[in-house]
Amino acid sequence: MTTSQAQQYMTKQQFIHQAFAPLEEGVRPKMKTLWLDDEVQEKITEILDHSYPKLRLRYWQHSDQSVWFLDEIGKEKPISFGVSVKGQQISAIRVLEFRESRGDEIHMQAFTEQFEQIKLTEDNELDRHIDGITGATMSVSAMKKIARVALMLNEIVQ
Repeated sequence: MTTSQAQQYMTKQQFIHQAFAPLEEGVRPKMKTLWLDDEVQEKITEILDHSYPKLRLRYWQHSDQSVWFLDEIGKEKPISFGVSVKGQQISAIRVLEFRESRGDEIHMQAFTEQFEQIKLTEDNELDRHIDGITGATMSVSAMKKIARVALMLNEIVQ
């Protein structure tokens, strides 16, 4: 893969379908919008060490579960993630698109499973250690930050 190509592992629709399965027939999660006001941007900036380049985020919600689509720079290019949060803990995190030249091992199930059931501590850190991947340090860091952002955003909307 060259650095100009994005490797797509999953579409947003596939992630939504997978994250909310199984819902009763005819029940669909609601798409909602969270405006990133100064207070929310400040919380995101605290986690990412930079502001998030959007004014609003669309997310999907059903009961105590929300799904977020967030991007974060790995080494040089954005990585697109889907994150499902249920009951204040991550139920799934997936790499949707990977654009870097290395570090794509973070999309593997053996790695992403580490995030399942993880929560935020009071100081907005993950409550468990995540094992890294040699050669993918910045991609791993991006995923950990996005997990923290999704958990924090879920707290805001619940």
